[in-house]
Amino acid sequence: MVLALLGGKDVRHAELAARFPGSAHTASVIRRIERFFDRHPIQPADVARVVLTLLPAAQPREFILDRTNWKYGQTDVNVLLLAVIWRGVAIPLLYELLPHGGGSSTEIRHTLMDDALCLLSAAEIRVLYADREFVGYDWIQGLAHRGIPICVRLRRDTLLDDWTAQDWLSRLQTGNAGLLVEDTVVYGQLMNVVLTYTQDGEALIIASNAGAVTTIQSRYRRRFLIECLFRALKSKGFQLEGTHMTLHDHVERLLCLLTLTYTWCVLVGVTLECPKKTHGRRAWSVVKMGLRELVRSFSRESARMGDLIDLLMPSHTNSPENVGY
Repeated sequence: MVLALLGGKDVRHAELAARFPGSAHTASVIRRIERFFDRHPIQPADVARVVLTLLPAAQPREFILDRTNWKYGQTDVNVLLLAVIWRGVAIPLLYELLPHGGGSSTEIRHTLMDDALCLLSAAEIRVLYADREFVGYDWIQGLAHRGIPICVRLRRDTLLDDWTAQDWLSRLQTGNAGLLVEDTVVYGQLMNVVLTYTQDGEALIIASNAGAVTTIQSRYRRRFLIECLFRALKSKGFQLEGTHMTLHDHVERLLCLLTLTYTWCVLVGVTLECPKKTHGRRAWSVVKMGLRELVRSFSRESARMGDLIDLLMPSHTNSPENVGY
């Protein structure tokens, strides 16, 4: 199934069936694929355990929480996803399928974080990055109770001590880049806060109980790595939103397969040299380069196939420097 995903770069059953070896009729292969998604015992926690083993880290890890959704007909497919950052790339780790469209509840978010704490300790979590959707007193207090630091973007009406964030922004004088507020109470927790405006004039308010106030804004930029992940899983990669599956267990198994496939692409991509553009960024993403190398090697049955398979063995992975997308 993983090789079919790599070859087809498409999650639809007919596209996967076309990449299966053998002389069986397409309809027969499609039925095999349907049985896999209906019955296979693969579980997100087991896949997440494998992913963390393949991505060694000498320091506490950084995580990102976000949500992605699409529609199949009138049915919402809504995924709350926790990603781990490894060498500058966000990699899917755990997910919860929401039974509705729109935002997630505090209870479901806490459940997802509890699942993560079954795989690693709170001391191994350096910080959790999250957007404005993931705020609220009970949510922030729950993270503090679990010992998980957070770096989160706030809304204008969020109270910082006794003033709203908008009140603080109104004190920002013309010509000043922003305000740095240390040890202010946000949702019952002492946090450092940065208040400024984006180039488009939108308020940017970021709070964190991890790290110095002077580094909050630059560190929060890492949250956008999950947007690259979503693009790679969807329109720029494996066409996740094209699946016709909507049942919770079926989509969950598909995400498990995509997680393994995506992780393999990253493991391969970080071993390859990539030219830089004039602005200093990579010409191609780690994921795209890894995907191309895997497809090329397996389609040509090159001698490198053994080395690529070996990357799925924990002893063959390491984590020196960041690579990024």
